[in-house]
Amino acid sequence: MEKHSIDSYVLKPPQQPAPSTEGIKTQGTEALNAATGSVRWRRLLFLAVLVALSLRMLAVGFLYQDQLNPRRGHWPFGYETGRIARSIALGEGFANPLFQKTGPTAWMTPLYPYLVAAVFKLFGIYSSASAVILLSLNSLFSALTCVPVFFMARGSFGPKVAMGAAWAWAVFPYAIYLSADLIWETCLTTLLFTVLFWMTLELQRPNLATRLIVWAGFGLLWGITALANPSVLALLPFLVGWICYRLHRIGQSWIQQAAVALMALAIVCAPWFLRNYQTFHQFIPFRDNFWLEMHVGNNGDTSHWAPDAAHPSTSASEEEQYNRLGELDYMAAKRREVTSFIRGRPFFFVGMILRRIVFTWTGYWSFARQYLADEPMDPPNIVLSTALTVLALFGLRRAFQAGNPTAVPYLFVLVVIPVIYYITTSQMPYRHRIDPQILVLATYGATEKFSAWRWRNLNLAGH
Repeated sequence: MEKHSIDSYVLKPPQQPAPSTEGIKTQGTEALNAATGSVRWRRLLFLAVLVALSLRMLAVGFLYQDQLNPRRGHWPFGYETGRIARSIALGEGFANPLFQKTGPTAWMTPLYPYLVAAVFKLFGIYSSASAVILLSLNSLFSALTCVPVFFMARGSFGPKVAMGAAWAWAVFPYAIYLSADLIWETCLTTLLFTVLFWMTLELQRPNLATRLIVWAGFGLLWGITALANPSVLALLPFLVGWICYRLHRIGQSWIQQAAVALMALAIVCAPWFLRNYQTFHQFIPFRDNFWLEMHVGNNGDTSHWAPDAAHPSTSASEEEQYNRLGELDYMAAKRREVTSFIRGRPFFFVGMILRRIVFTWTGYWSFARQYLADEPMDPPNIVLSTALTVLALFGLRRAFQAGNPTAVPYLFVLVVIPVIYYITTSQMPYRHRIDPQILVLATYGATEKFSAWRWRNLNLAGH
């Protein structure tokens, strides 16, 4: 290389410099730095997952015995999920969500109850081993969520914010507590939906937009997630519409891709729809308990965000009515009751919606003495939840100010998903399914705040 450079210099006029190797060296250095950086990010992400899993498993060691309370036939062990899983494990089918043998149910979607039932079959119904296994699975689902959190944040705001968000998720108190103390689909749905959101951000890229196999996988994952918790489907038209709009902007086709995704979604969900139709002789797309949740949240009792007197699992009169009428007729009765209540007290209903909006984003419901006796962790929860909301909103605002196109799907998540809980009931596990997006925005907001503060201090020091 040196000889070629010298010869070239001799053959050319002295005023023209010899061909330089700086460009080649610079490109090589940049490639080496990029490769080194990629390895470093992977190692840090792997460490974040390990730390996340360790923290959650440590919490499981302290909390798993909460599931073993024998009250009401081990009701605290998974609640409706546990009862349906018990029925499956005993060979009675997808049935009996409460305390009596009331027959087939569509109270819940099937994915998580069947997972719990499989654990019951292998390790015993309501056993200590089953509790540890199920909470460990929840912990694994929650720890693995670090991965899509990192990649969706990197695609939106860069690698530094991505690593900060992944580590924030690893030590996130809500994620640790919910994975270690609740046998429910929350952690599984959170992982699945976070992967879906990451795929949404990626599918706008031209190199993926034309791959029908990727779109089919996207639709299949939507279907699987819906069978864990169908509430996330509220975002489907918004996120798919955003991808299609982005592809249209760059001249890419999108109709065939979207059709493939929707067809894959339908293929996954169709067997459950068919089961419900054959069992109940009417169309029940996912689950039938919407009007019960409406009744629980809108019956005049404001003492708690989920008052005991309105749910058949905690009210003897409601349980008796459920057992007497059967599931479908009971849900129809709740529909009549709550619609009549709302028509008679529309301003109360609007007030409850506003109250649940405040609760969703700040954690505040009441400071009444009896309420705080039942919910002693509410004051610190209010501080954490409010701070997280403020930082997330600041991050979202900065993303829009910077013209970041990925700000739009984050906005969709914050606006659309909570709506169903505003009108029914709201609680921490319900919002947790979108906590990854909130945490990414909060990390970005905190980073921008710190950068602005540091820049301001440097300017003041310069003067």
